[in-house]
This record gives sequence, structure tokens and C-alpha cells, in this order.
Amino acid sequence: MTTERQQTLELLVDAVRRFTRDVLIPAEIEVVETEEIPQRVVQGLRDLGLFGMTIPEEYGGLGLNMFEEASLVFEVAYAQPAFRSYFGTTNGVGTLGIINDGTEAQKRKYLPRLATGEMMASFCLTEPDSGSDSASLTTRAVRDGDHYVINGTKRFITNAIHAGVFTVFARTAPKEAGSRGISAFLVDRDTPGLTVAKPYQKMGFSGSHESDVIFEDCRVPASALLGAEGTGFKNAMKSLDHARLHMAAVATGMCQRLLDEGTRYAMERRQFGQPIANFQLIQAMLADSQAEAFAARAMVEKAAADKDAGKTTTKEAACCKYFATEAAGRIADRMLQVHGGNGYIKEYPIERLYRDVRLLRIYEGSSQIMQLIIARELLREHA
Repeated sequence: MTTERQQTLELLVDAVRRFTRDVLIPAEIEVVETEEIPQRVVQGLRDLGLFGMTIPEEYGGLGLNMFEEASLVFEVAYAQPAFRSYFGTTNGVGTLGIINDGTEAQKRKYLPRLATGEMMASFCLTEPDSGSDSASLTTRAVRDGDHYVINGTKRFITNAIHAGVFTVFARTAPKEAGSRGISAFLVDRDTPGLTVAKPYQKMGFSGSHESDVIFEDCRVPASALLGAEGTGFKNAMKSLDHARLHMAAVATGMCQRLLDEGTRYAMERRQFGQPIANFQLIQAMLADSQAEAFAARAMVEKAAADKDAGKTTTKEAACCKYFATEAAGRIADRMLQVHGGNGYIKEYPIERLYRDVRLLRIYEGSSQIMQLIIARELLREHA
């Protein structure tokens, strides 16, 4: 990274850090109460260019590499995760397929509007009966002249109620088993036959909206095909490697917030005539959490740098996602314990952060799927 680019990154990181502390954190309660991100906050995210972090500069984005993206995510994820979720899909799985495999016409049609936040994107892979086993999806896309007709239901689709374009994975060769025969399509929001269901009521992630997306004889032009027929699953997996590093950076940002909340409380709360931070068992929980937060950040930064250097990082991305999200869960549990009974009531941020952080171990592939990927890649290396 050149000195000039490094200086630009430092300025941007500082701006996002200040925005997070001055705007996002004060808006957290409002988001919980309304289940919406205030428009003033959305506009601030747009003004910082965060909707276009990963979109190339020629299409109006910031053109950040993985290390630079992670550096910003560490900061914005210090606030509760709904803010990051609002623009995260548009930077990750929602647009990476277009960037990597889209035609020039597709890039020109979507990327400039996505970069400014004028349009948002969603990623439709998971189905009611196809989650971790995404290659078993049953949504079909049947060729009909110069169109495809899509039928099926997608589940847990982040930002579906806001999205203007959906990357939809469907089986175009029903006789092909597993991942073969799966293709990807770019489907506009106003396409007849596309319906977005009401968002789910969740235990956490207030303000982040996930819904089912239903396709009933949804007719799209052949030009909506993303890449070649049968390459959709490969497209998805490329996007998910990136997404897992991004999610590890989210977990790392949350680790730091959780640790800061617990440390601050331990220094202010007094028992037996002194701050509870003086007690060694409290210090042990703080120390364990600091070590894990430091390790998570170091892992993400190393894997991100390797990815930017052109190295294959499937195993490393899975390691980061697995470790950082599990660490966030452990830190959340310890910091709630530091708060004692106060940690269980809504007056303190730790209560909602504790619930928010639980999803990270499921998002973008569960911890158990990460373990399988890590083991598979490790064994392949030693074969």
C-alpha cells in the first residue's frame, strides 16, 4: 500500500470512527424502538461512501481492497450490527457477483446506483429446505425463448424489503446433481412474479430486516443471467469467501465494543468499598477477552492482506469467521457476567449486544460449516 493510499485510508477510518461514536451509537436506542435505521443515519452512511466500499472507482465506488474494507468494518461494527448490515450486503455478496462475473452492461446498469446507496442489493441463495447444504436448492429457472421463468422461495434474505436488485440462484439443469446446473440471475425488484414477504421478528439485530422472497412464474430476460449457465454455485462460493472475512471483521469490531462496555462498567461499579475492576476474577475475564479480541483482529488483518496479495484464502477466511464470531460470543458472555444482574436488563447496552452477537455464529455459514471447510482444506493440503 502506497504512502498516499495509506494516508487516505487513515483519514477515512478516522471519519468512520467519529461517525460511529457521534451518530451511530447515540441512535442505537431509536433503532431498537422503531426497528428502522433513521434516514439521517442512512444519509450519513451514503455521504461516507460506505455503500460503495468494494465497488470499483470507475463505477462510482471507493474501490477498497479487503484489508481496507476490514479496517472500516472494524470501526462501524463497534456500533450495534444493524447499521453495518444495512449497507453490508450491497458491498459483499449482493454486488461481488456483478463485479466478478457481470457483463459490462450489467455493471453499468447496477454498480453506479449501488455505490451511492440509491439502490440496494440482496443475495438470494438460502431456501426453506436448503441452508448449509446450499447446493441442494430447488428453485428452478426454465428457459423459455429469450427469457427464463423462475419459481421458488428464498429464506432469510437480508435487506429484501429495501433491495432494488436480487442475485438469485436457481437450478437451470434439473437433471444435474448437487451444485452442477445452478445458475445466477440479476432480478429487478419490480419484476412481475417477485414478492417480498414481511420481515421476521428476531431475538436480536434490531433494525436489520430479513424476509422470504417468493418467485412465482417470475419472467426475466436471458440478459439477466450472471455469468454462464451452470456457474452460479461457483459464483456464490467466491462471494462467500469474501463475505466470511467481512463477517469476521464485524465480529472483531463487536469484540472491542463488548470489551469496552465491560471494562468501563468494571471501573465504575463498586462493591466491598472498591471498583470491581480490582478483583482478580474480574480481571481474568477482561484479560481473556482482550487476548481474544487482539487475536481476532490479527487474524483478519493477516488473511485480508493475503487475499489482497492474490493468495487463496478459503481456509483462512473460514478460520477467521469461526474464531472471531466464537470469540465474540465468549466475550459477550463474560462482559454480561461482569455486569451481573444489571447486564440482564435493557438499561445497559450489553443486554442487546449479547443478543445481537449470537447471530454471527450462524451468518454466512455456521461455525460447524466453518469447521468442515477448515478441515477439508487442511486435509487437501496434506493429501
